[in-house]
Amino acid sequence: MKVVGVVVEYNPFHYGHAYHIQKAKEITGADIVIAAMSGNFLQRGEPALVSKWTRTEMALRGGVDLVFELPYSFAVQKADTFANGAVSLLGFAGCDTICFGSESGRIEDFYRTYDFLITNQELYNEAIQKYVKAGYSYPKAMALAYQELDPTKNLINLSQPNNILGYQYVRSAIEQKQNLKMVTIERKNAQYHDQEFTSSKIASATSIRKALFTSPENATSIQSYVPQHTYSLLKDYQHRFGSFHQWENYWDLLQFRLLQSNPFELQKIYEIEEGMENRILSLIKKYESFAQFMEALKTKRYTWTRLQRTLTHILTNTTKKEMEMNEERVAYLRLLGMTENGRTYLNQRKKNFPVPLVTKRANYHLPQLEIDSRAAHIYAMGLPQDTRQLAVNQEYSQKPLYMT
Repeated sequence: MKVVGVVVEYNPFHYGHAYHIQKAKEITGADIVIAAMSGNFLQRGEPALVSKWTRTEMALRGGVDLVFELPYSFAVQKADTFANGAVSLLGFAGCDTICFGSESGRIEDFYRTYDFLITNQELYNEAIQKYVKAGYSYPKAMALAYQELDPTKNLINLSQPNNILGYQYVRSAIEQKQNLKMVTIERKNAQYHDQEFTSSKIASATSIRKALFTSPENATSIQSYVPQHTYSLLKDYQHRFGSFHQWENYWDLLQFRLLQSNPFELQKIYEIEEGMENRILSLIKKYESFAQFMEALKTKRYTWTRLQRTLTHILTNTTKKEMEMNEERVAYLRLLGMTENGRTYLNQRKKNFPVPLVTKRANYHLPQLEIDSRAAHIYAMGLPQDTRQLAVNQEYSQKPLYMT
């Protein structure tokens, strides 16, 4: 069997994702599609719109054969760490190829860029530090340092979000010495951060979420941009749990957590550095919503995404000590769902997996998994009180979904 891997969040699954799966299978000739999917909190430091279980069902109905959870320790991280986790997971799961979307669409340019940066690594690192000291955020400093090296036309633009992630996937595969071929497809129509619908069929997940949050009682506005199964699953989740998830759901919890904290306690939280704790504590009492708080908190040095990740770690009480103990690769494969083809593949290959295959949460007590479960508890707190326990129970009792 040929196996292609994809790194996803499906927040929610839309036609652009369906196109990605279709092209991944077409380009690689794969029989099996495996997804490394972020859990309940995502790379940009946000709670997922709906739970990992609902997004797993979206994936399986949309053409994915196996869904494994990318642990929180990698999912809520900057691009290089995120990529290390995702690439290791897909490698351990037996993928031959990883297919990712990019603004570039030319895989050769990603390898040229890697060689270029390795050749100029010392100059690149020096330029990054220069821009960081000048007050730029780390991602912006990297982009400026890259431009300072005067890349040729055959290299990728590392200021674009999908190119950045794609580059990190390529880097991770090379440096982990994973026997993985990398392919990329060009993103079509909607861009990653588009806030509004810009075409008749393809929309960014950001614009779909915005439409849902603007008018949650009227989700029909998104029907043109998502498959029917996604639309049905979103409506079902809203009916079953009473709410979609967004940061505003957790604002009271975050305030409570911070109002009983002192700077010394916050210094122990992952990604708190350079006195950030003092700025956070000085502003937490002044605002009535998460959005207002974030507008006041963000600076030239700290991007919205970086701050959201930091606040997610505060909310989940994820400490520097825990993350320092984290390995550079995933420690297990937690199966969230499978099709019949996926189950056949598992039965053939699972004895060869180099890390444990987790199908029953209660059977394992691994550090990365403990963080995942704590995050699942916190995620459930963003729901109406009468549905929280149902969501918590899923973390321990839900069997991997099976789609025939």
